[in-house]
Amino acid sequence: MVVEEEIAEISARFLSRVTVENEVWKINAEGLHYRELNRLLRGLDNNGAERIEVRNVYGQRYIGTGLEKSMSVDVYGTPGNDAGAFLNGPRLVVHGNLQDCCGNTMNEGQIIVHGHAGDITGYAMRGGKIFIRDDVGYRTGIHMKAYRNKKPCLVVGGTAQDFLGEYMAGGVLVVLGLTLRAGERHRARFVGTGMHGGVIYVRGEVPADHLGKEVKVMNVNKSDLMLIQS
Repeated sequence: MVVEEEIAEISARFLSRVTVENEVWKINAEGLHYRELNRLLRGLDNNGAERIEVRNVYGQRYIGTGLEKSMSVDVYGTPGNDAGAFLNGPRLVVHGNLQDCCGNTMNEGQIIVHGHAGDITGYAMRGGKIFIRDDVGYRTGIHMKAYRNKKPCLVVGGTAQDFLGEYMAGGVLVVLGLTLRAGERHRARFVGTGMHGGVIYVRGEVPADHLGKEVKVMNVNKSDLMLIQS
């Protein structure tokens, strides 16, 4: 197969970096260019790999871009911009922080971050789920959208910076505020600016003057709680 030849070619070039243990493909990404790393990930995806571990990641961009199969990729280190962009099914777990634009236009699958995420997290995501343990940067959830049976969900364990949910057109955005101190309020301003669809749930207080003019604060009801719990 062409895919097998592609994997063989890359494996030959980086033989000391790629190993298989208990059906888990393990990649040492230290010093590896992002194009080579992503080429290898796509080859493994096309060849039916189910579990991959990528270690020693230092800012490589686009990790997991366009992956489609039902696979699990564990990333150890700090991925660069656009991790999980156009993701279409796999589960991407980041054991650490990551940079901007995580989940850019993702369609299906999950992204789980055991740390912080940067700006424009979930940009234009149209399906799938993103879970961030800690805080996120500016413009998180910008241009999120929903279509028919696709309803993206983005959950932030901590708090967010300005322009949260900007231009949202659909989906669910949840901010839990678990990193805030007792009595501390969310500081994000211009929340929901330009928002015309979807819903934002925030645990904690958001001052009225921090909202975009298109939105207002409402109490959750039973249907909201059922949606959050699902």
